[in-house]
Amino acid sequence: METKLSLYNTLTRRKEAFEPLVEGRVGMYVCGPTVYGDPHLGHARPAVTFDLLFRYLKSLDFKVRYVRNITDVGHLEHDADEGEDKIAKKARLEQLEPMEVAHYYTERYRQAMESMNVLTPSIEPHASGHIIEQIEFVKRILDEGFAYISNGSVYFDVEKYNAKHHYGRLSGRNLDDIVLNTRELDGQSDKHHSYDFALWKKASAEHIMRWPSPWSNGFPGWHMECSAMSTKYLGEQFDIHGGGMDLMFPHHECEIAQSTAALGHDSARYWVHNNMITINGQKMGKSLGNFITLEQLFNGSHEILEQAYTPMTIRFFVLQAHYRSTLDFSNEALQAAEKGLDRLMKGIDALDKIKPAATSTANPADLEKRCAEAMADDLNSPMVISAMFDWVRTINSAVEGKESFTAEDLATLKAIFHRYAFEVLGLKSEKQAAGGRDRVTPLVEMLLEERLKARAAKDWAASDRIRDGLAAAGIRVKDRKDGTDWELE
Repeated sequence: METKLSLYNTLTRRKEAFEPLVEGRVGMYVCGPTVYGDPHLGHARPAVTFDLLFRYLKSLDFKVRYVRNITDVGHLEHDADEGEDKIAKKARLEQLEPMEVAHYYTERYRQAMESMNVLTPSIEPHASGHIIEQIEFVKRILDEGFAYISNGSVYFDVEKYNAKHHYGRLSGRNLDDIVLNTRELDGQSDKHHSYDFALWKKASAEHIMRWPSPWSNGFPGWHMECSAMSTKYLGEQFDIHGGGMDLMFPHHECEIAQSTAALGHDSARYWVHNNMITINGQKMGKSLGNFITLEQLFNGSHEILEQAYTPMTIRFFVLQAHYRSTLDFSNEALQAAEKGLDRLMKGIDALDKIKPAATSTANPADLEKRCAEAMADDLNSPMVISAMFDWVRTINSAVEGKESFTAEDLATLKAIFHRYAFEVLGLKSEKQAAGGRDRVTPLVEMLLEERLKARAAKDWAASDRIRDGLAAAGIRVKDRKDGTDWELE
């Protein structure tokens, strides 16, 4: 069955049939983290979303070059142009070199992503490692007449660009609205207009991170890194640019403007944005006291958490919602995700308990069709999960002898679950996840063996005592015709 991937393109506000620039090859650029603190819940969603897209494209036999950047210079405290560099500030407070801070938190980010089974990108360039490319890109924009030099800094001329192109196409804004909503900040006298943005900033005397350029000793503007690095590794035009919805304006809008100014055309053909994670209906933020790092989620140490959650539970939680919808975090939602993941993994494990029959009462092709159509429809992972849950019921019925599969159909069903659950959705069995079901498995199996002996000896009181004790510990025992099974409640 042939399906055509349809992606929602933020630039056109509609779903479009995805056609790569080069047949069989896809270039994808995704904005990665600014590495000045521990990875948090907000990092999980874009990482899992674009890992899902990466995995899915690969499953369709595309050769994918996936570039995800690391921002380790130029991201300022107050806005894109003003304030102290966030990494430099962290370095000053901790009396470290800025690159020590960047390296430490980059490794923390990578470890957290690995624990959630997020594949490493094809290339993971650092902004600080591409200063030369960024300087050359600024030169091109100056040569095209869309930037100006002011007191050693270089600014993008938004008004001049808007006269020829449309600034605000991605976010749906127009320049008049931007003017009304742009506040004047101290230190912006070098700009022609408050909404102009920095391509290169002259470093103040106390600024630690600085490089020589034709204009001053300074550093690149935050937006510049993505234009320069995407062009270097994917060419002047590539297929997909992704990131969180919070980056749409001003970061991605500025990126489109400066790339178009330098190159004469759009660079990315499809813009894909994941929506935000909220916590009990509120935006996540340190000032609100609901900011949760991934490590706190994994060990349960944050005060608003009722328990620890495994990395796979976090991944499954993200995948249960469509990437363009708001995802609201709560203990109840994560507990439901934990139970759902356990149910799915136990259903997949139960495939090995089904004995082949002469005929099949259900057709695995139906599951393949539902999963393929859902993924092709703008990465609808919730519908894939729903389809698999429906088939888990069929699998459990087959274990109980109420449904049947031929050996060939059983092998096909196993292959479909393996492809969509493990290869595309990127899930792992809780038996493989630290802190998961495998930690209690040996003890539970030993108690069930003792219960089996008690039942064989008709010691029903002992049998019930073991069952009730396990239930009190959150372990449900299921007696079946061919043996006993169990699951975490």
